[in-house]
Amino acid sequence: MASQVLVAANRGPLSYALDDDGTLTARRGGGGLVSGLSAALARQPEALWICAALSDADREAVRRCVSEPGVRMLDIDPTTYDDAYNGIANSVLWFTHHHLYDIPREPVFDAEFRRQWDSYVAYNHAFALALAEEAGEGAAVLVQDYHLALVPGELRELRPDLKISHFTHTPWASPEFLEMLPDDIRSQLVWGMLGADIVGFHTWAWADSFLAGAHIDDTSGIARPIGDPRRRVQHQRRGAHIRYTDVAVYPLGVDGDELRALAHRPEVNDKLAALRTDVGDRRTIVRVDRTELSKNIVRGLLAYRELLTVHPEWRGRVVHLASAYPSRQDLAVYRSYTEAVRELAERINEEFGTADWQPVLVSVKDDFARSLAAYRLADVALVNPVRDGMNLVAKEIPVVSDAGCALVLSTGAGAYGELREDALTVNPYDVTATAQALHAALSMPAGERLERTKRLAAAATALPPTDWFTAQLSALREA
Repeated sequence: MASQVLVAANRGPLSYALDDDGTLTARRGGGGLVSGLSAALARQPEALWICAALSDADREAVRRCVSEPGVRMLDIDPTTYDDAYNGIANSVLWFTHHHLYDIPREPVFDAEFRRQWDSYVAYNHAFALALAEEAGEGAAVLVQDYHLALVPGELRELRPDLKISHFTHTPWASPEFLEMLPDDIRSQLVWGMLGADIVGFHTWAWADSFLAGAHIDDTSGIARPIGDPRRRVQHQRRGAHIRYTDVAVYPLGVDGDELRALAHRPEVNDKLAALRTDVGDRRTIVRVDRTELSKNIVRGLLAYRELLTVHPEWRGRVVHLASAYPSRQDLAVYRSYTEAVRELAERINEEFGTADWQPVLVSVKDDFARSLAAYRLADVALVNPVRDGMNLVAKEIPVVSDAGCALVLSTGAGAYGELREDALTVNPYDVTATAQALHAALSMPAGERLERTKRLAAAATALPPTDWFTAQLSALREA
């Protein structure tokens, strides 16, 4: 049956487990975005979520024609998938959009890159074909993230009747970084995005970066941003009519009621009791991140060490609860970064720790219940990414903190635009300024901290996932 609302994303709302006896069991995905999108799609008749089969069990489910209502998984060749996901999406596009390259050495666009790019094209093509097959006449298709940047352009060729949007959950590269890509690759990337009626971002900072890099005049055609209040790009493929792509901003928030309910489950209360035993009556600085290069965990730890050095009055009176969950450990640079985080935390504990005080408590296990417990215990939240599409942790901690928390937030977080008035904001590269901000946050009077927290929580919950999705769907239908 043809679908009238379709979501395309690398990761779906569920995954499969394969038991020893060959039984397949579906497991729902976690996270606010998946929950919000699933809830929003449930309200749409004949809605469909198209995603990749990520595991052997997922691929086995596809081969057996096992599926859940409203979900279609694509069994993409594992080598093609690995090239597209790890080789291009996570090792090229992620690094480009987050400005992570070690410029004297990277990037290197050679024959191996071209081979992997062909896989990225094939991966996007598989999604475009599936969407074209499943979409009803005039359906709304909402494509998610940098993994699928080419899909709108391909789908536009296959099904010009469709309403298509693309939302990028990361930052968008500045023109200087985007132009590092080979000219033909950059052109393919931008033309792929311009196949959409609407391209969306979390903040105008990222939207304006896209607009700045959308000037194209090549063999494919001509594209140029036009200066009207709606921020749009006028573009024309060779031999085709003029089209427009609107550039819009939808700052994803959190579902406050759902998050608070999750944060007060029995298992979270148990984790909270354990943390209180470890922390005692000391103040807490909390951070929760994957060991992702853009999250800037090492500089955060250096700032904490400088705080203890410059303000010795905090020694023995504060504990840094750092959840640093290993991420992308199949990539060597991420394994090295994760080890650097562990080693620096150990050095801080060796330098300042005493028999009854461990300055840093690091958790490297993906433990959502412990993270929520740390949120509730937070006196200070440290969120200092060098560059981040949004960073929902900056929004989640003020929503669930039991006694209110002071937020130290870097200018590189997408959340900075919404939260900066009530946060203590820092340059993510300035370790000394971050240490000073931590001192100010720890010293903040309880009344001021509570009032700031209330305003931060109100901003954080302004556009929860279901409303975020519904706003985009409404705009797309009217496009």
